[in-house]
Amino acid sequence: MSRTPSYREFQKKPSPSLAIRERLDHKVIDTDVHTIEYTPLLEEYIADVGGAGAVDQFRAAIARGFGYLGNAWYDQSWEERRNKRSTRPPWWALPTRNTLDLGTVTLPELLSERLQEAGIDFGVLYPNVATFAPHIGNPELRRVVVRAVNRFNADLFRDYSDRVTPVAAIPLHDPQEGVEELEYAIKELGLKAALIPGYVNRPIKALADKYPRDQHPEVAQNGYWVDTYGLDSEHDYDPFWAKAVELKVVLTTHSAGMGWTARRSISNYMYNHIGHFADASHALAKALFFGGVTRRFPDLRVGLLEGGAAWGANLYADLVGHWEKRNGHAIQNYNPANVDRELLAKLFERYGAKLTKGKPLQDGGNLIGGALGRANNLRDQDPNALDDFIAAGIERVEDIAARFVPNFYFGAEADDPTVAFAFNEKALGTRLNAFWASDSGHWDVPDLTQALFDTYRLVENGALSEQDFRDLVYTNPHNFYAGKNPDFFKGTVIDGSVAAVKKAA
Repeated sequence: MSRTPSYREFQKKPSPSLAIRERLDHKVIDTDVHTIEYTPLLEEYIADVGGAGAVDQFRAAIARGFGYLGNAWYDQSWEERRNKRSTRPPWWALPTRNTLDLGTVTLPELLSERLQEAGIDFGVLYPNVATFAPHIGNPELRRVVVRAVNRFNADLFRDYSDRVTPVAAIPLHDPQEGVEELEYAIKELGLKAALIPGYVNRPIKALADKYPRDQHPEVAQNGYWVDTYGLDSEHDYDPFWAKAVELKVVLTTHSAGMGWTARRSISNYMYNHIGHFADASHALAKALFFGGVTRRFPDLRVGLLEGGAAWGANLYADLVGHWEKRNGHAIQNYNPANVDRELLAKLFERYGAKLTKGKPLQDGGNLIGGALGRANNLRDQDPNALDDFIAAGIERVEDIAARFVPNFYFGAEADDPTVAFAFNEKALGTRLNAFWASDSGHWDVPDLTQALFDTYRLVENGALSEQDFRDLVYTNPHNFYAGKNPDFFKGTVIDGSVAAVKKAA
């Protein structure tokens, strides 16, 4: 009788990451492991939720590409791509030559074993269809696929919950569908973390009415605005944020910015890809901050994955710098009513002869001939809307830290050296919550046994301290998931490790 070989018989070399893990006095939590759904089994779940017709719709959506870009690019000539400015979508995104890794992210039992081989104690899983499903435009299909994929993943990984946990896919085209799926996923399925779309593309009504999508698809591609929930939304998302806080569930986002503004190359995937996750997360974090969401829900925790931490450091520094110059009091430095017109006239009289050519200063009440534009005219500004930071409730710099630092966690990939920016307290005045996200299962990680080792090299070259590394791979991930839900790691290999680490320290 033939014997089924162990995966170690396919492993051609020892794991450098396991060697690092064996030197550590703390656990390692991976906040972003991508898995691949076995489609025939997933389709059984879709049929169970929505019937055979839903399976047909799902297959058609896959063929079109129901993600953020779609597959229309492949069916177009180069002339059509140029005329329609069709964004080149991702291609060859999985680790295929490393077939062992490909099988690992498809087979739960193998994944549970090999994460340990990669030096990872616990992994949070992001199944591929789950990341796309909340973006499906058809509302009926979206609800069916989201519900099916959540059931599928809850069942598939239940026996391995000591080592891994999958996120629940949560749609947010309107707050109510988000509330309903969140309650079902957490209360009925026992899932513990949620994945929300970072935004919803909404049609610009004036363009949609004038240029129907079925007649003008090229206009429809551009005739939308990006709803990031917290600011200027058509909907009130506070009931959803409140439900997440009530259920003690952390929210994560993994949405793409490809196809946005300049990320629209018709020929170059890398041009479109670099920085696009950071772009989408940047937009969401700003909206939640400026819209006052983090003020109203201080216990809300949002993980912003795969964009790194450098953009978070940059955003925090920008918030501080902009507030210092344009807060509710400082804004008066730019109020046209505060111009000393007598002084300005004297300055022109003394230094402006070549400009006025001996004629009197022609101001006309518009401040140097209206050179600063209508937007600077006091009569066009609402005196009650001069402080862009008012909804966030910012009255001092410390308020920015209080409504930004605890709420946002930044997923930094294993080979990202800019994660050091998040821990640069001397520059920022605070430490941001960067947490480790290997991104295993995608082309970003050719070998999952290399990921932790790649990150530890930042310690060896002095970019990170041992404490920074520990915060990145253990403390911050633990605080994110268990900070408001102490039972998150109950029954897992992480259970009890906090007390052990504190004792060792």
